[in-house]
Amino acid sequence: MPHSTSGDRLQEAREQGWLGKVAAIETTMLAAAQKLEVMLERAAQPSTVSLGMPDFRRNAGRSSAEPEAPPTAAGPL
Repeated sequence: MPHSTSGDRLQEAREQGWLGKVAAIETTMLAAAQKLEVMLERAAQPSTVSLGMPDFRRNAGRSSAEPEAPPTAAGPL
């Protein structure tokens, strides 16, 4: 079965006098055209977001306040 387009269905509906079907197809085609227009407008807008550069200077070379004590022997022998 060949794939029919909205235009083919619209033409058939007009030929058959199916006024409700004609209105429904025209409404669907208009909504699709409007949605496509919105999608194309959004696609034309810049889509990158600048997140800035991280600042590692605060964390670079950080050490604890007290030096770590060496391990000790575990109790008397």
